[in-house]
Amino acid sequence: MATMQAEIEEILQRAFAPTMLEVINDSGQHAGHAGDDGSGESHFTVVIESPAFAGVSRLQRQRQVIAALGDIVGERVHAVAIKASVPGGK
Repeated sequence: MATMQAEIEEILQRAFAPTMLEVINDSGQHAGHAGDDGSGESHFTVVIESPAFAGVSRLQRQRQVIAALGDIVGERVHAVAIKASVPGGK
């Protein structure tokens, strides 16, 4: 069975063909806090750079990533922090 981190990476690779993608499991930093389900896969940070974000606001980029992740955010994972940018820019 693939990890949640691997599943997120695969989905985002397909959706955005990123030039850079880093999915960081932050769950250990939230142990015992709200949203920690004990799985070790409850909190993630996504750092993604893709030409698909050109001309799109920061908020819209985040919405696109959340939409691509489908039921992962809020149902299967408690929280995902997103840092989305275009190659060579913000």
